[in-house]
Amino acid sequence: MKEKILRRVFLGFIQIHILYHAKKDPIYGSWMIEELKNHGYKASPGLIYPMLSKMEKEGLLFRSNKNINGRIRKFYSITELGEEVLKEAYVKAESLFGEIHE
Repeated sequence: MKEKILRRVFLGFIQIHILYHAKKDPIYGSWMIEELKNHGYKASPGLIYPMLSKMEKEGLLFRSNKNINGRIRKFYSITELGEEVLKEAYVKAESLFGEIHE
């Protein structure tokens, strides 16, 4: 039970990570997997690629395809809606973390 609950929480954190990094620079799936690994997440391609696709469909990310050494790579950037969601998530997280540390 604990693992299922933590997974749901971490999926939200991962989406916030994606929005944050997509705001700084365009990102792609394998880079994001490595970045998340640096933060202690175990994010597989089977998790990240569908999540990126879903976030694109929801209007949070914009995809552009680039030819890199003869291979098409999908890069994702944050949209205006994605920035709004990221800002609101930041405010909510800051409030929550403030309460937790009291």
